[in-house]
Amino acid sequence: MTSAASKQSPPPSKSKVEKKAVVGRLLKLAWRYRWWCIAMLVLQAILMGLAVSTVQWGGAAIDTIHHAKEPSTPLPKLPMGVTLDSAMSPMKHVAIIAAIMAGIATARAILNYVYAIVTGKLVHHRIVVDLRSEVYGKLQRLSLRFYSDHSAGTIINRVTGDVQAARTFVDGVLLQLSVLIMSLIFYLTCMIRIDSLLTLACLATTPAVWWISIQFSKHVRPMFDQSRQLMDDLVLRVSENADGAMVVKSLGAQQSQMDSFGQANDRLLEQRQSVFQSISRFGPGITFLTTINLVVLLIYGGYLVSVDKLALGSGLIVFAGLLQQFSNQVSNLSGLAGTIQQSLSGAARVFEVLDTVDDLPIHGKPYRPSEVSGSISFSGVWFGYSDEKTVLEDLCLEIPAGQTVAILAPVGQGKTTLLSLIPRFADPQCGSVSVDGVDVRSWDRDRLRRSVGLVLQEPILVSNTIAANIAFGRPEATDEQIRMAARIAGADHFIKQTVDGYDTVLGEFGLNLSGGQRQRIALARAIITDPPILLLDDPVSAVDPETEHEIIDALDAVSRDRTTVIVANRLSTLRLADRVIVLQDGRVAQDGTHDELIQVPGLYRNVAIGQGIQTTSSAEDRP
Repeated sequence: MTSAASKQSPPPSKSKVEKKAVVGRLLKLAWRYRWWCIAMLVLQAILMGLAVSTVQWGGAAIDTIHHAKEPSTPLPKLPMGVTLDSAMSPMKHVAIIAAIMAGIATARAILNYVYAIVTGKLVHHRIVVDLRSEVYGKLQRLSLRFYSDHSAGTIINRVTGDVQAARTFVDGVLLQLSVLIMSLIFYLTCMIRIDSLLTLACLATTPAVWWISIQFSKHVRPMFDQSRQLMDDLVLRVSENADGAMVVKSLGAQQSQMDSFGQANDRLLEQRQSVFQSISRFGPGITFLTTINLVVLLIYGGYLVSVDKLALGSGLIVFAGLLQQFSNQVSNLSGLAGTIQQSLSGAARVFEVLDTVDDLPIHGKPYRPSEVSGSISFSGVWFGYSDEKTVLEDLCLEIPAGQTVAILAPVGQGKTTLLSLIPRFADPQCGSVSVDGVDVRSWDRDRLRRSVGLVLQEPILVSNTIAANIAFGRPEATDEQIRMAARIAGADHFIKQTVDGYDTVLGEFGLNLSGGQRQRIALARAIITDPPILLLDDPVSAVDPETEHEIIDALDAVSRDRTTVIVANRLSTLRLADRVIVLQDGRVAQDGTHDELIQVPGLYRNVAIGQGIQTTSSAEDRP
């Protein structure tokens, strides 16, 4: 279950170069959806104009009411060059203005609805779906080394949370920043047209606001990076405990796991509280500075109205409305600054996946033969998972097409590694592995792997029907082909006994089947593609004798007319092979048939004796 030393992704670099690179990639992402973005900006511009128009008409209404009370004052000019009959009573003018304002409000409501629809389609129907699919597709193409270097929690979080964070750059940063700049320019222009000196006085605090925003942005970026790493750890703990629920319950470790999860949850809570506290201090500070602007307006603007240098409605009231809108946009910097850093942090992790270099490149033009015979060759192969320890050392081995070969070796001596090199899940440090005389590094990987059927010691099934699990590598397979594969693998009889037969839905990892049943479905899945090469990784190690006999019968059937490599420790399985290879210290120590090897001293004979097999050699010859 969860350990304190859970794998963590390397934290994103904080260098300016990387930050600029991430911003550049995000801008390219936004460029894909430029027409959607332009449509949203046009809608925002119209909404902005309607908002200012509402303020202007409201100011005109106030001036009209003031004219009704003080007829000596001139009839105010109406926005957009609209003129009303001077013979009409001022209150009729007010009624007309109110009707216009109601029409503007209706138009704003409709456009706000349209804007929400467009935003939803862009964000949730396009950006998130496309980016998530792109990341998931890249994960399918990455080598197993990537998965060994990154925890399951990190990978899950990048497909879900980090993709959401990256898309906020488009709608929560880029669009909002564009709207912010457009709004500031628009409102600033309108205020200058009313009174330039008053505008200058009221916006004296703006430089301080921008400086504080920049410093705040630099401060919170590392905090968001740490938050994402802590979330990775939390997701990993949930994933591991869900997969290992049986172990947790069997050991009575529920409370310790709850305590461990609680500690991880508390660490995330404390870290996010620190982020929240920083944002909470920043927001009120910006609001305080923008409030000073309103104080200046009341003092200086009130003076201008008192000396008749500024109209009350179309002057002071309209200016106050514009300044309030301007201040609101500036106040949005608090949320925008946090969103920028959050999106950059998530996007850096998304692009790390998308930019991961293929560590298994193809040499030259990909080799795609029309037919594969299945011969395998290991020539001077050296392989190690670290520089300090090698698993295979100068391994040389020839397996002719159609031969069944068993591999026997002590634990940790490279059996599974040998199998993994054939479909090129990894490359040897030295030497070469060839299939049909062609180095696997020159093969098209999809063509190579579709030529290899692999059955693991612990078969992994998906939450789907039995038929879908068998046809996993060949979705277009017919019902008859699925049943034929199941019959060859010895699975048809027990499948028919399930509630819905081949339509029976399996639980996660197929845990509602026995180990032997899962193994036979995995065999059927491997052979339905009719691969010329079949790799079996100790398929009977964890089953009872009766099930072992059934699986061995199935193995005997599926290995006919194809090159088969079986990793095994039981003599019942080793006897199936035309030839047995014994590995010791990363090299071939013995090579022969069962009857040959059981007569000579060595690991094979020791294993046979340990499993109760009688040999004809004398006891003195036994090591």
